[in-house]
Amino acid sequence: MPDTSPTDPTSGSPDLIEAPRRRRWPLVLGGLVALAVVAGVLVATTGGDDDTTAAGGETVRIGVVGASDPYWATYQEAAADEGIDVEIVDFADYNQPNPAVAEGELDLNQFQHIVFLADYNVATGEDLQPIGATAIYPLGLHSKQYDAVEDIPDGATVAVPDDASNQARALVLLQSAGLIELKSGGTIFSDLADVDTDASRVQVEALAAALTATSLDDLAGAVVNNDFVERAGLDFDDALAQDDPSDSAALPYANVFAARADDLDDPTYQRLVEIYQETQAVQDGVVEVSGGTAVMLDTPVEQLQASLAEVEADTRDQG
Repeated sequence: MPDTSPTDPTSGSPDLIEAPRRRRWPLVLGGLVALAVVAGVLVATTGGDDDTTAAGGETVRIGVVGASDPYWATYQEAAADEGIDVEIVDFADYNQPNPAVAEGELDLNQFQHIVFLADYNVATGEDLQPIGATAIYPLGLHSKQYDAVEDIPDGATVAVPDDASNQARALVLLQSAGLIELKSGGTIFSDLADVDTDASRVQVEALAAALTATSLDDLAGAVVNNDFVERAGLDFDDALAQDDPSDSAALPYANVFAARADDLDDPTYQRLVEIYQETQAVQDGVVEVSGGTAVMLDTPVEQLQASLAEVEADTRDQG
């Protein structure tokens, strides 16, 4: 995920997903989508005709950040084709959509990954739950000297971002690539102290996220946040390794639709998740807006909920 500084959600340069900093609320999230710079709720965007309503004649209100992304209009049209009226409510602040769902002002939201949701639940005592996966935005390992992970020599130095929100994910990526071993096995709280240096192939150095890419001339490799890949003249496709969405360690970074726990079995909500996952134009639109980095997911709900429970437990332990 990119740096944690705010970016304009209309810029078309999405961030990668990142774990939140240690136990704090409110959070500033980078990654699912770019963070808006203007606080407050924007004007809601509505779709569908008056006669295209959900079961019971009610409109389903979904909170998002970045409703101007074209795929949301496509999604509304696909839902309307099945008789479901969807109202997309656009927020400019990541701290608002979860309380809005909890208080019943929204039916669903789709803007966050599991780690963010877990931190919110633990901090507030709420019980919002994922009802479906959307996408994960891979974090990549880049190199100017080597063309493959196996070419990186033992003892070489690889850089990771120095902020806690990105460092844990970068270390898990290096472990998945076979370059290091983490004493904990890899968690959302891993840091340099978690690296088993005797069992690792490379040395790990922490640099400011903005410097990992620009320091590649002096490094064997670096985990580069999404925001800095193209700025540094790198290509997303040239990454030697990236998060594997099928890896259980990457699951907490999956973006999800979230609902109140009492609404998990609502058939209309479940169908709306399926429409998002099954409508090719929606899927293509998400990938396009992400600059081709998004990996679309249809992870079973049971796995998402189990991951949330695990991250919540870990977050409480850290407190």
